[in-house]
Amino acid sequence: MASLVLITQSRFHFQKPNLSIVSSPNVSSSVGIIPKDSPCSRARFLKLASKVTRNVVVSAEKHPGPGGESKGKGFLEEMRFVAMKLHTREQAAEGEMEAKAPEEQRVEKWEPTLDGYLKFLVNAKLVYDTLEEIIEEAAFPSYAEFRNSGLERSEKLARDLEWFREKGCAVGGPSAPGVTYAHYLKQLSDKDPQAFICHFYNVYFANSAGGRIISKKVTREILDNKELEFYKYDADLSQLLQTMRDKLNKVAENWSRDDKNRCLEETQKSFQFYRNILRLILS
Repeated sequence: MASLVLITQSRFHFQKPNLSIVSSPNVSSSVGIIPKDSPCSRARFLKLASKVTRNVVVSAEKHPGPGGESKGKGFLEEMRFVAMKLHTREQAAEGEMEAKAPEEQRVEKWEPTLDGYLKFLVNAKLVYDTLEEIIEEAAFPSYAEFRNSGLERSEKLARDLEWFREKGCAVGGPSAPGVTYAHYLKQLSDKDPQAFICHFYNVYFANSAGGRIISKKVTREILDNKELEFYKYDADLSQLLQTMRDKLNKVAENWSRDDKNRCLEETQKSFQFYRNILRLILS
């Protein structure tokens, strides 16, 4: 399949992960894959992805947060509303989820390890490699709107991983969390652009917000105050984000209400996939 090319191009080597199959709307059954040994069980994943998200989506449609589409903020305000509700109460004032796993606690409570953080960076790079190649290939014309946004992270991550190698650190290959997510993204992007854009939004905007909090934590505690390129941007970040918001709203203007709801309903999956990668920091 096509996503195998992406994994090969990431320049990492890995063993085939132990995967189980989970069906997903609008995507073939070979796509929704979760590592069998993942702390997120199949039953819990499906329950959260359907019941919790559906309730929040209904709320977002009726009350899309401060301003909402009626005040000119567009569909992105609904996406933000759903994403914030799916944070834990520990992580955000608007969060409604209960923190059960260590990575769902406030970052200040984390106890990161260097080995775990390297695993996180390697897997995050594979996800960004995949996202950036999907946008470049543009299976749907709307994807081309997001090229050269200034938010791209793949090249930055490559520099950081090379720095670790030069310092003598052992940098391995991607593991099941990153491989699984990359596989899912590629399949989803070919079939359901609305659902894919949900992942695109959440991954990039999360790094610009929560990612910078993580950066401060690991920089201080395990990197001897070395600030990584991953968290640096070559232009004003607030302007880059605003430009991306405008483009996302423009693309969503042509979506039906069902399209928008399908995008919002994918939020829980995007959170769970990326949390599986964040969890590596604490391993």
